[in-house]
Amino acid sequence: MGKPDKRSSTTTAHTLATVNAAAGVMHFVKPEIFDDLIPSWLPGAPRTWTYASGVVELVSAGLMAFPATRRLGGLVTAGLYAVVWPGNMQMVANWRDKPWPMQALAWARLPLQVWLLKQAWSVAKDDPEQS
Repeated sequence: MGKPDKRSSTTTAHTLATVNAAAGVMHFVKPEIFDDLIPSWLPGAPRTWTYASGVVELVSAGLMAFPATRRLGGLVTAGLYAVVWPGNMQMVANWRDKPWPMQALAWARLPLQVWLLKQAWSVAKDDPEQS
């Protein structure tokens, strides 16, 4: 399998940047949605973690938007997607008594998160001369 072309790599970076920007903004517009995803074993207030992850999402979106910082953005994004994995697991636990479509959505986030992480990693590995 060959290396992705410049357009597909740029499209991936811009798509992830858009997803992260939207999610980052939502962390500030509707933080209560995210507060329940913060595992109880983390120190401090859930809202602090919600805001902090929102900032990282916005920063990663900005980094991926520009060729000069795209590889770093991919690394930050891959790290972010790995670090928020416990939040996805927390959602599965929180929604275990919800109707089955909501449970299915919570479970579906797990493989989606893996796919997103792989996409971010591909942006991080991309040759900056190709972007």
